[in-house]
Amino acid sequence: MEDVYIGIIVSSICTILGAVPAVFLQNISHRHKDNLLAYTAGIMVAAATYGLIPSTLKISNLLVLSIGIILGTLVLTLLDYYLPHIDLDHSSTVSFQTSAPLLFIAIALHNVPEGLSVGVSYASDYQDLGPVVSFAIALQNIPEGFLIALFLISNYESRFKAFLYTAITGLIELISSMIGFHFTGAFLFIVPYGLAFAAGAMLFIVYKELIPESHGDGNETTATFSFIFGLLSMITLTNWFR
Repeated sequence: MEDVYIGIIVSSICTILGAVPAVFLQNISHRHKDNLLAYTAGIMVAAATYGLIPSTLKISNLLVLSIGIILGTLVLTLLDYYLPHIDLDHSSTVSFQTSAPLLFIAIALHNVPEGLSVGVSYASDYQDLGPVVSFAIALQNIPEGFLIALFLISNYESRFKAFLYTAITGLIELISSMIGFHFTGAFLFIVPYGLAFAAGAMLFIVYKELIPESHGDGNETTATFSFIFGLLSMITLTNWFR
């Protein structure tokens, strides 16, 4: 039981850990931003295709996987349409143009199914499912937390508030994980859908946001290598901890 709580807490707290370096950064060049986005994209693709998708197929079938991925894509599409998202101008420094409260809502909504998937995965009858899902989501939470905090700071929020708001999104995921774990009887049937939903959401973010943004300032070559390194990093770490 203690290992379960540790896994759930670590998965959620990684969002906060990602925010820490953003608090101390003064400026970030577009080259570094592009490489960071591409590296994040690699991590998220590996988390989806090497962790979440195989886990979904292990406990369900291709139809469930397809439904979950499509739902994740559709929900993120609606959020992208109705709520502002990070908009990185292609200039000498990184700037973000959108509403901080609305982006916060979008991230919070995105973290709920992730948290439920982690909690219910630990409570399921599949012994190895919880650690794999928790680890996959934890690793992609680190760069996600970094980008959230950097966005808020660039929108003239204080560094303390940026860190606090990012921590709240992590707390929302933690609460969702606990709910999923303790009320698994009510949520058990959604485990494969939740895993596939998270995979679809990650893949949407990668293709719609991260890759296009990482190729907008002439840094395509280094961004491509950063993507590959991110992919390999996630696969390597997943193998180590299995």
